[in-house]
Amino acid sequence: MMIHSDQNLSSTAVENDEEYVGIRNSSFSTIDPSFTSIDGSPMIASPWNQPIANSPWPNFQDPQTLPQNRLIGSLFREEGHVYSLAATRDLLYTGSDSKNIHVWKNMKEFSTFKSNSGLVKAIVISGAKIFTGHQDGRIRVWKVNDPKKPRTYKRTGTLPTFMDVFKSLIKQNRRSPLRIKHCDAISCLSMDEEHGLLYSSSWDRTFKVWRIRNSKCLESVEAHDDAVNSVVVSGFGGMIFTGSADGTVKLWRREMTAGEATKHALVDTLLKQESAVTALAVGGLGSMVYCGSSDGLLNFWAHEKQQLNHGGVLKGHKLAVLCVETAGNLVFSGSADKTICMWRREGIIHTRLSVLTGHTGPVKCLAVDKDRESAAGDQRWVVYSGSLDKSVKVWSVSELAPDLHHMAMVQEGGHQLGIHTLH
Repeated sequence: MMIHSDQNLSSTAVENDEEYVGIRNSSFSTIDPSFTSIDGSPMIASPWNQPIANSPWPNFQDPQTLPQNRLIGSLFREEGHVYSLAATRDLLYTGSDSKNIHVWKNMKEFSTFKSNSGLVKAIVISGAKIFTGHQDGRIRVWKVNDPKKPRTYKRTGTLPTFMDVFKSLIKQNRRSPLRIKHCDAISCLSMDEEHGLLYSSSWDRTFKVWRIRNSKCLESVEAHDDAVNSVVVSGFGGMIFTGSADGTVKLWRREMTAGEATKHALVDTLLKQESAVTALAVGGLGSMVYCGSSDGLLNFWAHEKQQLNHGGVLKGHKLAVLCVETAGNLVFSGSADKTICMWRREGIIHTRLSVLTGHTGPVKCLAVDKDRESAAGDQRWVVYSGSLDKSVKVWSVSELAPDLHHMAMVQEGGHQLGIHTLH
C-alpha cells in the first residue's frame, strides 16, 4: 500500500513519484473559452455570450482569494483496478477486482474485509449497513462487528438469502432462471432510504427491488434488451431511471401494492440511441437527471411542471463517460479519457468549470462528500475518483470556483492565477 497526501499540493503540481504507478501529471486545467459546455442544447444559449443575472458567485478582485480546486492526495494499492466507491462521514470504501473491500480514514487505510467473490462492482451505504454488488450476481451485506472495535467488519447476510433461493427452487421449474437472483454481474446499486428499498441492476437485463428490513426480493423487472448498466432513484413521485447498453434510458413509476410489495410500470423511454448508456445520476434535489454514454456525451433532463424535458447535451470528454455524480450545484463526469469534468449548474445552464487530470487509466467511479471544514460562504466538496490505474485520487472542489469568463477577465488585468490554460 502506498499513500500520497499533501494538504498544500497545488492543483497544477507535477508528481514525480516512481513508486506511485509511474509519473503522474496532476492538474486542474481550464478549457478554451470558445468551448461551450451546452453545445447541442436547443433550449439555451452559451453562458459565455450572455451575462447571468443575479449570479450568486462573488466578484473576486484579488486572484489569491479565488476559491481553488486542488488535489489533496492519492491512495494506491497493487491489488486491482478500482471499480466502486462509497463515502460516508469520514470513511471511504473502495471495491476492486480483488476480493477485498478497503476502508480509508484521513487518507490512511483503516480496515479491510474480504468477500467470496472477486470483482466488487458497486457499493452503497444505509445507516450502519454496507451493501456490495458483485460479479457473481449477489449482494452482500456488512456491518461493524463491534462498535468498540470499528475496524472489524463482518458479513451479516447475502441477497438473495439461501433460504429464499431454496424456496424458489421448490416453487419453480429447475430449468427456469431464479427470478430472485441475478444471473449475471451486478452493475449498480441504488438506495431509497425513505421507503427502505434497495435497487440492483444487472447485465442480465433486469433490475430488482429488495426490502432492506428483511432482505426480501420484492420484484424483478425485465427492463431492457441488453445489460442494465445503471439504476437510480429519483427524488420525486416514486420515479426510477434505468440506463442500458441497448442505448435507452427508461423512466419507471413505482407503486406499493398489498403486502408491502412493489410494482413498477414503464412510463416513458427518455432516450434511444446507438451508443450504450453507461451511467445515470440525479441532482438538483431530484429535479435533474444526467445520463453518460459511450459516445462521451452527457445528456440531461429537467423536471418542470410535472414533466421531464430534455435540457441539452454536455460535451467535455473525448471517450466514453463511465460515471456521473452530483453534489449541490455541481456535476462530475468521469471518462475513459482519464479525466473528470466538473460542471456548475444555474437553473438549466451548465458551465464547465474545470477538467481534473492525473489518472493514468480510465476513471471508472466517483463519490462525493461534503467538506466539513468548509469556510462560511464557500461550500466545498471532497471528490473521490477511482480508476483502472489502481488508484483513488482525492480532490477538494468549491461551488464558488471561478468560471472561465471571470478568470479571463482577471487574467486580462495582468494577474497570474497559476492555472494551466489549454489552447
